[in-house]
Amino acid sequence: MARAWQALRLLLAMLAALVAITNEGRKKTFLKVEEIPMTEPYVEDTIQFLISYFNQENKDAYNFRVIRILNIKRLISDHMEYHMNIEMRRTTCQKSETKNCKFQEGEKGNKQIKCFFSVFVIPWFGKYKILSRNCTDA
Repeated sequence: MARAWQALRLLLAMLAALVAITNEGRKKTFLKVEEIPMTEPYVEDTIQFLISYFNQENKDAYNFRVIRILNIKRLISDHMEYHMNIEMRRTTCQKSETKNCKFQEGEKGNKQIKCFFSVFVIPWFGKYKILSRNCTDA
């Protein structure tokens, strides 16, 4: 009978360890979080992806373009995440146009927005995924 209890305790201990390991794998633990400059590798490609994505998903008839980058944070674990605060403004180019886009002028055309993007990035594979987006009128 004592051996049965020992075997049962060992089995329960192994089950508890397995559950703990499984739950730990689900947690997102970042090894490094830092604010980075625009000149950092992969930032420009990520911003190009963001603007393209934003302009495709946005219901506005005109494309938007970045005015300035307010800040960028890079979070590193088994992948990278960029958290970016960006100011954008409406251009004179409609959806099908992408080159030589000037900013719209005048009271009605001068639409400016601030956006926060959280982006999952594996840049060496060209993989980008928007995790969250929040835009407000500036």
